[in-house]
Amino acid sequence: MSPSPPRPDSVVLLSGGMDSATCLALAARRSGRVHALCIAYGQRHRREVESARALARHFRVSSFETLRLSTGSLFHSSLTDPAQALPGTRGRRRPRGIPSTYVPARNTIFLALALALAESRGADRIYLGVNAVDYSGYPDCRPEFVASFRRLARLATRRGVEGRPVRIEAPLLHLSKADIVRLGERLGVPWGLTWSCYAGGSVPCGRCDSCRLRALGFAQAGVDDPLRPARRRRR
Repeated sequence: MSPSPPRPDSVVLLSGGMDSATCLALAARRSGRVHALCIAYGQRHRREVESARALARHFRVSSFETLRLSTGSLFHSSLTDPAQALPGTRGRRRPRGIPSTYVPARNTIFLALALALAESRGADRIYLGVNAVDYSGYPDCRPEFVASFRRLARLATRRGVEGRPVRIEAPLLHLSKADIVRLGERLGVPWGLTWSCYAGGSVPCGRCDSCRLRALGFAQAGVDDPLRPARRRRR
């Protein structure tokens, strides 16, 4: 009996949220070595970087890198400017169209960095937790974006030119938040280590878009969220 082929190494873009945590759990099952890459880009919810580090330890990744980008005013977004009100907070309704939490070209930049890391480490896969169902209106979470970056990865890298392109995996692309919770449950994702809130506090605000989508997903999946705001101690 011939030995089974080695499992491919992977890079996971790990934000610390529930989607990227689920991708990390998938990569840990499917891959040989897993390299987790967390980008600190000046986001007001820096707590997610701590969550990414904790998740990397939990899944015993081969390497964990935190890349800090000194973006200054490059990323004009309510996620990087605490002076701006987040949609759903301070009594403001979320406007139609692309919300203020959109970070210009974020996933394009992040994927480019992950692609460079994958080529440098000899990894065959990149896992990205984008989601086109509960995607909050972000243009770089759509299937068209993922398909376009896959073409770029084939055209713009040595591996692509040599016929060994790095594959871009977006396993959550067509799942609802409830589907992601159910998948994470099967994979043993430690939800208590994840972080979703955009507000940047020490506990989830329960009002921002990310908190609302997370709450809806757990409720529809029938799973208890260990971080739900309702668990705060009442006086």
